[in-house]
Amino acid sequence: MAELTNDALRETVRERYAAAARATTEPAAKSGCCGSDPAIITDEQAEHFGRGLYADGERDELPEEALIASLGCGNPTAMADLSPGDTVLDLGSGGGIDVLLSARRVAPTGTAYGLDMTDEMLELARANQAKAGITNVHWLKGHIEAIPLPAASVDVVLSNCVINLSTDKPQVLRETARVLKPGGRFAVSDVIADPGMDDATRADVSQYVGCIAGALTRDEYTRYLAAAGLTDIEITETHRVHEAAGSAIIRARKPAV
Repeated sequence: MAELTNDALRETVRERYAAAARATTEPAAKSGCCGSDPAIITDEQAEHFGRGLYADGERDELPEEALIASLGCGNPTAMADLSPGDTVLDLGSGGGIDVLLSARRVAPTGTAYGLDMTDEMLELARANQAKAGITNVHWLKGHIEAIPLPAASVDVVLSNCVINLSTDKPQVLRETARVLKPGGRFAVSDVIADPGMDDATRADVSQYVGCIAGALTRDEYTRYLAAAGLTDIEITETHRVHEAAGSAIIRARKPAV
């Protein structure tokens, strides 16, 4: 997999997500994590990716552009048990759908941060925030392997089909543990690979940027979370997204002092 773990791969991922952000300006555009086209998913895929994973009431809360740009394979805000006053961080925040939903849930005293490496997505997210009239949000540019926040500053870390795209997933989870407060929660949606995924699929760059080839197995995810110091690890598959991978809800906790 050496060819998949370099700067060129990161740039390929960035370009794909920039294209997805630009697609929101095109009539009837739809975007998703694992579509065959870099920015468009089919009607059949919509049930498992993007806006189709959010309830009608949630969709009504946000601008259409935030829904169109949704690239996820789940709805982490629905299972993160957010409370007013929480500080929330979304890794790979894209067009901002999960950040904006979180900001509403933690208001009036809580804060939601969105971290993304793609200028086009950050621009779109800021525009969506303005349209939604939500003020308790901060957008951060950077990489999820080096989160630009202090240690022990976040109550909940979310992510939606993004950690699988990192070329250094153990580092992402170490950074997650660093920024979580004692007792803080990790609640993400991500793609989980079957143990028997074949080498050809794992070596396919198009499958990597399509969220499949870079996915960890259940055992790998569990091992890396534990090595980062997180406990109470739960991984629950929700639906199949590929013959060799499924979408899952992944929860863990940083031990309280």
